[in-house]
Amino acid sequence: MAKPKTIYVCQQCGYETAKWLGKCSACGEWNSLVEEIRNKPSSSGKKKSATSTTDDSRKGYGAEGGGKPVKMAEVEHQSQRRLKSENEELDRVLGGGFVGGGVVLLGGDPGIGKSTLSLQVAGMLAAREMTVLYVSGEESLSQLKMRGGRLAEDVDDVLVVGETRLERVEKLIAEHSPDFLILDSIQTLATEELSSSPGSVAQLREVTGSVTQLAKGLGMPTILIGHVTKKGSIAGPKVLEHMVDTVLYFEGQSGMNYRILRAVKNRYGSTNEIGVFEMRGDGLHGVDNPSAMFLAERPAGAPGSVVVPIVEGTRPLLVEIQALVSATNYGPPKVTTVGVDQNRVMLLLNILEKRAGMEVTGHDVFVNVAGGVKVSEPAADLGIALAIASSWRNRALPEDAVFFGEMGLTGEVRAVSQAVARLVETQKLGFERALAPRSNASGVEAYLEGNERALAELKFEGIQNLGQALRSTNLIDNTGD
Repeated sequence: MAKPKTIYVCQQCGYETAKWLGKCSACGEWNSLVEEIRNKPSSSGKKKSATSTTDDSRKGYGAEGGGKPVKMAEVEHQSQRRLKSENEELDRVLGGGFVGGGVVLLGGDPGIGKSTLSLQVAGMLAAREMTVLYVSGEESLSQLKMRGGRLAEDVDDVLVVGETRLERVEKLIAEHSPDFLILDSIQTLATEELSSSPGSVAQLREVTGSVTQLAKGLGMPTILIGHVTKKGSIAGPKVLEHMVDTVLYFEGQSGMNYRILRAVKNRYGSTNEIGVFEMRGDGLHGVDNPSAMFLAERPAGAPGSVVVPIVEGTRPLLVEIQALVSATNYGPPKVTTVGVDQNRVMLLLNILEKRAGMEVTGHDVFVNVAGGVKVSEPAADLGIALAIASSWRNRALPEDAVFFGEMGLTGEVRAVSQAVARLVETQKLGFERALAPRSNASGVEAYLEGNERALAELKFEGIQNLGQALRSTNLIDNTGD
């Protein structure tokens, strides 16, 4: 029998070393190496699960091995079968629903609603006479019963079990042949073949590999609920996210009932879509009109407040961006941002100073996107610049107008994509003016030729440069003051 081998493994990146180190040599994390005893070889991708199958009906979901190379032209195309959860927000983020054999890793802060959303999905699928197995490693069955009793969905037909051993979960899957599997959470599950504790790098890698192989072999959609670290990333090695098909993050601000679900990885769809939920007493409910929700508490006539139409995937959203410019009292001036890229804001500050003569770089500047939304597209440049200028001049922007466009270093306003979709959403929310790149005017006019009344209640104002936008909003006069 081989002698057990003692190694030290970093719990952040998976780096292995023969001796303990205070600081990981790979990722630089302090006190992250944990002792592990390797007395058995890893079995990921080597063992054949008791539920594995070679039935022709299961082919196409995963690599079973033993095949012969064929030309790409000879590969038979199989369309992806989508399983809709009947939760429109979740299905939108997934790209149309769950894919057979697809493994979804769902992460988020404690109490954000990961288990609640998963249990709601389980109830919706069980109501359609599907066999759903919910494996809980954190809550007892009585706690799950209490949670299910508060939900609007009927979860009485969901199969629930409290289990933390991978081998016993595999036996349950072989016995019940579920159509859908939920593991809550992946950090609590462990295999008996490793002596390390649940949640360690070795266990996470082994368990996730086994579950992924099992799901793809059976064509069984699977949700893995994952813990997050203090930095907000999925706990465990980064390879964990590479092993699954889709990685979803639940985001939300403490004290607020709204949650945003976004995909950071999706092999079967776009990663640009977001889902907006509201947490109520009976569970999570999709928000039909997120734009109205984001603008619900917008202050009237407040300097530094601007409305910007952004696009997340295929969905246009109107969000409020707020800016505050104040004199620097202590130390050098600082730029603080929430929801937007800090480097982008610093670039816009220098454009305002160089092209408009506004000495804002010597002040403390704060920029925030209300509602917890993250804005990454350059189409928000014009709105952010005008919000900063509005706060600096202490003059409110027109309340009936929205602003979008990318800013160039010479002060020009560049065209953006999906301008028509932004304008349609703007009119739907009751705004009367839209200041946007002049170079988008031709596309808008082409759209209106076949839809003359589509934007009848909205005035489109083409903006060519920053100075024109500042004069149009009365932030500077025609002399450039």
